[in-house]
Amino acid sequence: MAESPPLTSTDLIRENEELRYQLQEAEDLISAIRSGSVDALEVQGTDGPRIFTLQGADQVYRTLIEQMSEGALLLSQDGIILYGNASLATLLEGALEALIGGSFADFIPSDFKEYWGALLVNGWAGKSKGEVLLRTRAGTLLPFSLSMNVLEFNDAPALAVIITSLSAQREIKAIQARVAEQNAVIDRKNEELKRQEAARLLIEQAAAEANRILEGIPQIAWTANARGENTYLNRRWFDYIGRPSSPGSDDEFQARMHPDDAGPARTRWQQSLRTGETFEMEYRFRDRTDTYRWMLGRALPSYNEQGAIMQWIGTYTDIHEHRLALERIDQAQRQLHENNEQLTRANVDLDNFIYTASHDLKSPISNIEGLLQALLSEMPPSLQGQQEDQVQPIMAMMQDSVERFKRTIEHLTEVTKLQKEQIQPLAVVKLGPVIEDVRLDLAPLLRESGGILEVDVVACPAVSFAQKNLRSVIYNLLSNAFKYRSPERAPHVWLRCYEENDYAVLTVQDNGLGLDLIINEKRLFGMFQRLHDHVDGSGIGLYMVKKMVENVGGKIEVESEIGVGSVFTVYFKR
Repeated sequence: MAESPPLTSTDLIRENEELRYQLQEAEDLISAIRSGSVDALEVQGTDGPRIFTLQGADQVYRTLIEQMSEGALLLSQDGIILYGNASLATLLEGALEALIGGSFADFIPSDFKEYWGALLVNGWAGKSKGEVLLRTRAGTLLPFSLSMNVLEFNDAPALAVIITSLSAQREIKAIQARVAEQNAVIDRKNEELKRQEAARLLIEQAAAEANRILEGIPQIAWTANARGENTYLNRRWFDYIGRPSSPGSDDEFQARMHPDDAGPARTRWQQSLRTGETFEMEYRFRDRTDTYRWMLGRALPSYNEQGAIMQWIGTYTDIHEHRLALERIDQAQRQLHENNEQLTRANVDLDNFIYTASHDLKSPISNIEGLLQALLSEMPPSLQGQQEDQVQPIMAMMQDSVERFKRTIEHLTEVTKLQKEQIQPLAVVKLGPVIEDVRLDLAPLLRESGGILEVDVVACPAVSFAQKNLRSVIYNLLSNAFKYRSPERAPHVWLRCYEENDYAVLTVQDNGLGLDLIINEKRLFGMFQRLHDHVDGSGIGLYMVKKMVENVGGKIEVESEIGVGSVFTVYFKR
């Protein structure tokens, strides 16, 4: 293909003039369209020129479209802008004459090409709406709302498009959202203020009611704020100090408090303020007569809904007489302790004296007994005939007195041993082996009396008792049951054991003589008390049993009926 000859200056001038003419013609056409003096428009397309007529267009509507703020345009089927109003040029930031005749797709970003194509299809099919970003002539991306509708111009269809900027609407929505948020904050603040006001009124009402209650109680009542500063005192305080009602202060409390109590009270109060712990302390306050009286101070914190301390509510209760009574009791206990120590020392001295006396008396008694035997052997023969009638009864009486003297010394020795055995260590002892051992010792007595002993200790638990003392208890109870038997029947004794609460209970039941407890109950467990003289005995067996049992926290009870028998019940502390 031959190259075209280069253009001469004349050719360029002529081409420039043609372009100027075409531009002027286009501008005249746009002006004619705007003024309504043109009824048709020819647009050159790829398939040749096309004529768009404007015949019958109403001048009023044309003026309205030109003056409205939304952009208005007509698109051909291939997307060419056939017409646009002034607002379109403003929104797309370009000259209107540069927009008309161009493709509207040039303003669609690549990301929205597919979406724009779908809108066009729907628009040409009838009506279509959507939102897209448009790139203006200045290169700015702005959001727009599009509304499309097909119109007929001289049997030639055109797509009428109205574009509306969404930037202002979004700003308005953002502003509205901020306004709504601020309104919500204001509403919340107002609600909070209302709640605070309601709470304040409730607190004032509660405080007034609390003050009314505090004025009616017999104690001194007070309140303090969260910092511990006094805020209220009831009239009892002013009655106590003998002054008219006036606002209280911590200084006044300190001035009225005993100097020895002020420091500890301040320390304890500060600790309660730091930790929220209940305050409680006993101290002395000076009254209207300048006399110090003991008070019990108590204070509790009061909390708000957030768990913070609002105030402290406290009382002072006069405990002066109670403290004096406690001091008197303490003094009495100290005196009793001293008396007990003196009594203990006296008992020790008495035990030592009894032990020494019984030991020292044994030798003289033995000497007297020996002298009596020597006296009988040294009697002259002339007196031998008189011995049976005169001397022997006297000698028997003297021997009996010696024997009773010896038994009394032995009993005193046993009582002394019992007192000393109170401190011997306890052991866990089973009753079965101890009872069997006692049964063997009592075998001669059982054979002599023809008696029967029944033992049932299977359900008996082990007891905490000194084994030697336990044997003595069982031996005394069983031997008494057979010794004080009824002459009218063979003795029958039952020994049983069972559990009851915190005790192991041992019962010894007999069918012997029985006792009149109405007369003899107090004497039954006394020292050297004998209720039956026809049987040899010392009168200290039951006394020792009672002492041994009670010394370890147990007890002994008795039931008896004359001519029927007796039941002794021993409660061993487990």
